[in-house]
Amino acid sequence: MKNLIIGILSLTVIFAVISCSEDVNPKIRVQNERSDRIDVKIRTSENKSVDFTQIEGGKTTDYQSVSEGNIVAVAVTQNESISFLAEKSGYYTIVISSSKPLALNVDK
Repeated sequence: MKNLIIGILSLTVIFAVISCSEDVNPKIRVQNERSDRIDVKIRTSENKSVDFTQIEGGKTTDYQSVSEGNIVAVAVTQNESISFLAEKSGYYTIVISSSKPLALNVDK
């Protein structure tokens, strides 16, 4: 009986670990290092878009979930773009600066 209880508890722990380790969609946010408001359009490889609008200077948006694959981010006010490959479970920050071109930070 004791071995049966230990076996059931072991299986429960194994299933819990497996279910928690599933890959999730990548997440993207935008950081505005400029002093003025900006708008950024994100386009995924599935041709879906996520728009970040009216981001105040010095602010960072919340993460938004996107599909994995090729991502194109366009800073509308600067007419600059950056393209990258977003992987499952990845967290990415697109940095908008007045002194540098668009940059991408991979967050851990």
